[in-house]
Amino acid sequence: MAEGQFLIVETIYPGMTQLDFTGPHTIFSRIPSASVIVASEPGGEITSDGGLVFAGTRRMAEIERCDLLFVPGGMAVTDAINDEAFMHEFRRLAASARYQTSVCTGSLALGAAGLLVGKRAACHWAWRHLLPLFGAIPDSGRVVRDGDIITGGGVTAGIDFALVVAAELGGEAMAQTLQLLLEYAPAPPFDAGRPETAPPDVLARLQARLAPQLAERAIKAERAAARRN
Repeated sequence: MAEGQFLIVETIYPGMTQLDFTGPHTIFSRIPSASVIVASEPGGEITSDGGLVFAGTRRMAEIERCDLLFVPGGMAVTDAINDEAFMHEFRRLAASARYQTSVCTGSLALGAAGLLVGKRAACHWAWRHLLPLFGAIPDSGRVVRDGDIITGGGVTAGIDFALVVAAELGGEAMAQTLQLLLEYAPAPPFDAGRPETAPPDVLARLQARLAPQLAERAIKAERAAARRN
């Protein structure tokens, strides 16, 4: 890293959702004067929930500090927040960072690190109700900022989130340039991306599919919250 560069550390873990990570990474890695490190607790290869393997990650313990800490979400985040080795390094890096950030259920990791007490935070809509376990105030916004904590909603909100971060670091013109470069002009074929707009039968089917996972994730989140207290 060149002297004076803004250091972004992206912390990933087995089972994270790759788009939670790769959306923001695509933008972060193009911010002028920023240096990006992809890190994990063990280092080396990390397999995402869709089977994509990310190689060459740095061990979190080898990284002294960062200016911005980022964590993506995924179904396995409730395992990560109960992994004492991961959380030890995550808290250490968070303490060094000016900005603590997340996308999707990554905000549960911020919460488990004790960073969200009394703070507004975004999360995927299906798991947002778990945030109060960590003293956070759930916010349905696509990108939510409370002080120097910036959180994004579910999965695809990571692109919006990263553009907000880019504007914070380099100004709106630079962020707009990156948006144009990536041709980010979403025009989804269906207005079904939020529970408020999805057809009721679609929402009901998805909720039924997620119900078994909800109970298990709630138990793991409660366990992590109890450890924090």
